[in-house]
Amino acid sequence: MESFKSSLSTQKGKFDIISLEKVAEKHPQIKKLPFSIRILLENALRNYDNFLVTDEHIDTLINWNPQGSENSVPYKPARVLMQDFTGVPAVVDIAAIRSEAIRKGKDGSKINPKVPVDLVIDHSVQVDFFGTDYAYKKNVEFEYQRNRERYEVLKWAQKAFKDFTVVPPGMGICHQVNLEYLAKGVVARDGWAFPDTLVGTDSHTPMVNGIGVVGWGVGGIEAEAALLGQPIYFSSPKVIGLELTGKLPEGITATDMVLEITKQLRAYGVVGDFVEVFGDGLDNLSVPDRATISNMSPEFGCTVTYFPIDDQTIRYMEKTNRDAEQLDLVEQYCKANLLWRTGNEDIEYSNVLKVDLSELEPSVSGPKRPQDKILVKDLRDQFGHLLKEVHGRDYISIEERETWYAEGGSGTARTKDLRPQDQGEDVEVMVDEKSLRSVHLRRGNQEYVLSDGSIVVAAITSCTNTSNPSVMLGAGLVARKAIAKGIDVKPWVKTSLAPGSKVVTNYLERAGLLKDLEALKFHVVGYGCTTCIGNSGPLPPHIEEAIDKSELVVASVLSGNRNFEARIHPKIQMNFLASPMLVVAYAIAGRVDINLLEDPLTIDANGQEVYLKDIWPSQEEIQQAIEMATTKADYAKEYAVIFDGEEQWQNLEAPTGLDYEWREDSTYIKEIPFFKDISETPEPLENIENARVLLKLGDSVTTDHISPAGSFSEDSPAGKYLRSNGVERNMFNSYGSRRGNHEVMMRGTFANVRINNQIAGRQGGYTNYFPENKEMPVYEAAMKYLESKTPLVVIAGSEYGSGSSRDWAAKGTQLLGVKAVIASSYERIHRSNLVGLGVLPLEFAAGENATSLGLSGKETISIKGIESGLTPGKELDVTATKEDGNVVSFKVITRLDSQIEIEYVKHGGILQYVLRQFLEA
Repeated sequence: MESFKSSLSTQKGKFDIISLEKVAEKHPQIKKLPFSIRILLENALRNYDNFLVTDEHIDTLINWNPQGSENSVPYKPARVLMQDFTGVPAVVDIAAIRSEAIRKGKDGSKINPKVPVDLVIDHSVQVDFFGTDYAYKKNVEFEYQRNRERYEVLKWAQKAFKDFTVVPPGMGICHQVNLEYLAKGVVARDGWAFPDTLVGTDSHTPMVNGIGVVGWGVGGIEAEAALLGQPIYFSSPKVIGLELTGKLPEGITATDMVLEITKQLRAYGVVGDFVEVFGDGLDNLSVPDRATISNMSPEFGCTVTYFPIDDQTIRYMEKTNRDAEQLDLVEQYCKANLLWRTGNEDIEYSNVLKVDLSELEPSVSGPKRPQDKILVKDLRDQFGHLLKEVHGRDYISIEERETWYAEGGSGTARTKDLRPQDQGEDVEVMVDEKSLRSVHLRRGNQEYVLSDGSIVVAAITSCTNTSNPSVMLGAGLVARKAIAKGIDVKPWVKTSLAPGSKVVTNYLERAGLLKDLEALKFHVVGYGCTTCIGNSGPLPPHIEEAIDKSELVVASVLSGNRNFEARIHPKIQMNFLASPMLVVAYAIAGRVDINLLEDPLTIDANGQEVYLKDIWPSQEEIQQAIEMATTKADYAKEYAVIFDGEEQWQNLEAPTGLDYEWREDSTYIKEIPFFKDISETPEPLENIENARVLLKLGDSVTTDHISPAGSFSEDSPAGKYLRSNGVERNMFNSYGSRRGNHEVMMRGTFANVRINNQIAGRQGGYTNYFPENKEMPVYEAAMKYLESKTPLVVIAGSEYGSGSSRDWAAKGTQLLGVKAVIASSYERIHRSNLVGLGVLPLEFAAGENATSLGLSGKETISIKGIESGLTPGKELDVTATKEDGNVVSFKVITRLDSQIEIEYVKHGGILQYVLRQFLEA
């Protein structure tokens, strides 16, 4: 391979670089390559060794096919980003690999990250307390009580591993910290300068694409392989050009923009593709606006949504306190190396989609998918259809409801007395023949009616929007104007403010707007993902009881990116994504079956109607607040102490030593069984014979369905396990926080209360155990199959594994004994995770699916063609034998997309492959 090495002199020093200008002299076609592909090309050339990165890889990138190809592309990121939900199991895995190496007489100190790793603890804070000045303090106290063991292992890892840093709890959300501080744009290391690239153990890692950094979310398994020096291989992607034109109109937020883009890209279909943004609309978008779009890449389904580096990027980096030398390095490197956006590029994209920013309208998305955009003006009229979809009930308007209630619920209404005596509350439920649900609540001197469509959670949360000063300061201005009108949020709404970094609190305080938000009970509850990740905490007991006993379909509004079923709260069936400004407005209205643009939000003390337009700030007011309140000094101050942590972290005692001290009595941290007594060589692959179907699932099953992150009940298998180990219900924490303990997570796999297994008689984590045809929890059935050495398969529809990059969705699947998944299609990350755990991802042939083949899930399944040798995309023969002996035969496609993925499956997983390499060396 010809050398394309050159040098670059900057204020920071002189560095070697791979010169894309030199490549262009020999291969002029690369000047038409998308910026993101140019970065992959530089990455491959710099890491070329003709073993892990070969001539074929280089040729694939230089002659990139806009229609994509099955040719694999290698990617060695400059760094790895983790959050604690996925970071804890990753640390447990690497610690377990080190333990096994030490048991086999090897030098465990050589098990270390090969690239820098930053882990940000941001997923563990839960909203137990809200609406008060002590909410933050109390939530932090609870966080440490619940998560002490998890934090101990992370603090141990910070000292035990080289190039491993931990951002303690309470400092910010990983993606916002990445955008504001960790991202460099261009890295200077070991005498080289090269583009800053990364992978992250969170699907919203692409948020950093907004600052010109290529990075995407991977499962913890892929991230662990990357930090241990393995390239990530994937098929050469398509790159869809997203052309933005025009400018956001008055009253339209970045959130409205991203919800429209989400709808369009998901409808077009960009799963597994790259998206790259261009057009004159970029000149009108700040980096936070761009990052809002990039953040929601998983909601589109694409790998990255890349914004090339330009003047706006440098302006943002300067304002967020990157030093002058770094700014010079970024600008000089990109301008010298075909990586600077001028707006005059002639790039060949796979296809181009256009969005005119000037045509956008106020929007929300829901009630259970981010791509289901609804115009704010249409939500009232669409609510009836949504209610019928969610619960099968007809809708009665709020006006009919209030009239009906005023008349005493006459006619066919039934009245039930639901008085929880110990709380001194009256809860009266009335249900009419049209299936109306309304609840009359009386608490102390307060009386109100809770009904279908009532909002019980309103959360300003998630890095998607809290990284953007325009919508955060805008929310504060909405609050200020609401207070001036003498109006308040409704008493049944649980409100919360969870900024993505302490910088946000600083500028809200400087603008005087934090007090205004607090006056509406939007107090800071923590610095973490909170509601967006499912850590919304409990609802007030009387609200939960009313929902349960009257089967209310209540709602949440949140400024996040995820609203999948049961994610926000198990009892909330409708969840709507909205801008922070609209979150405040909806909290004042108290319900979602309303047209905010025409209907009054509420009534003031004098009986006057107050409308959204009365409290909505102008763009000029927002811009004035940004200029007055945001300062470079805030970024300098907060990020100077980012790794120090607060007093609780500093006082936390953690183990020391090379080998982690595994505790048998721990319910948080256990040595995972993948590596114990691992053989030096893997067993040969075998065909799958007489397997049973553990679950038969439909379309759009998310990783939240497969491995939920939120709370769980005492009656669940995971709850029973913890109770048997002496853990009280109030200390269960969440599935996400228990990911360091495989015993909990196995029991939580396929345990989402909203999952629909078509071979079970009810919703939730149940299946039928065959041949007895006996219904039981999925975990119990899997253990019985394991005892009889019966292999298992899962059958699913399209977009299987969409949503979060959750490695436990694959780990749990493997530990339950599932050998293969047969689906119509896969979301990129989950397919990769299954491969990384040694589970075969198989696809039905084009035009076929479980329904067309008449599969019920009661069949025994045999899959042949595995032991004769796997190749990328190989067809395998499947026979499904029905209960009456009839056989259905069909072919499936092996979704192993490269030779290295076949190696991973042969070894039982990517980490087993890496460990065996280490043991052999």
